[in-house]
Amino acid sequence: MTSPYFNLSGKTAIITGGSKGLGEQMAYALAESGADVALVSRTQADLDTVSAAIHAATGRRVIGVAANVTKDAEIQAMVQAVMAEFGRIDILINNAGIGGTTPVHDLSEEEWDRFMNLNLKGPVLCSKHVGVEMAKRKQGNIINVSSLFSKIVARYMAAYGATKAALVSFTRTLALEWARDNIRVNALCPGYFDTPMNHEFWGTKGGKGIISKIPMQRVGDPKELKPAIIFLASDANTFMTGTTLFVDGGHSLVG
Repeated sequence: MTSPYFNLSGKTAIITGGSKGLGEQMAYALAESGADVALVSRTQADLDTVSAAIHAATGRRVIGVAANVTKDAEIQAMVQAVMAEFGRIDILINNAGIGGTTPVHDLSEEEWDRFMNLNLKGPVLCSKHVGVEMAKRKQGNIINVSSLFSKIVARYMAAYGATKAALVSFTRTLALEWARDNIRVNALCPGYFDTPMNHEFWGTKGGKGIISKIPMQRVGDPKELKPAIIFLASDANTFMTGTTLFVDGGHSLVG
């Protein structure tokens, strides 16, 4: 029997970047725990495929809403669509983002803006518009997906690291600002995970070099992120806000 602390039945969640990678795993986790889910990305075909698969596996209501999370008007329309479908938003997971490595000498203005827009502006705007609906009910839970690189640094990751560190700062500030409305705001900081996009890399010299620095001597299985997102999304942490949770095999301990 599922503990009532982790039961998300009756809850509705929005997950940006929810049609692939770690976002897809988070969507499965919340639906498996009883939540109805709205997935957000820019490609409706991907959203439809993943939504149907999650519904088939869990029986939960799952919809896909195409939106560019860097565009204010599209975010507002997305929130309206979710409210029309479900009538409430209990959980927002700001997961959409990009990674990449570029030496600062080669970092163009356009690339810098792309990192800032998707990794920082997107979560700010989504929180702003979803927060309006949460504040009306004096209840809500926002989870910002930051990164191991909010704490440690690596060569050529200035843009990525800057956005993820800023996202943690935004999380803490928003938690303080919105506590009066009973809206909790926390950050999840994943380390390295084995995904289809990077699977082959972990067998290379560079990949093995990174693994050697992780105290647990391995990268994570995406499914290992599911318990953490359920914990943050559930009533198991009702007295927790402004906190940063690392799921990284201990990597943040040693840099």
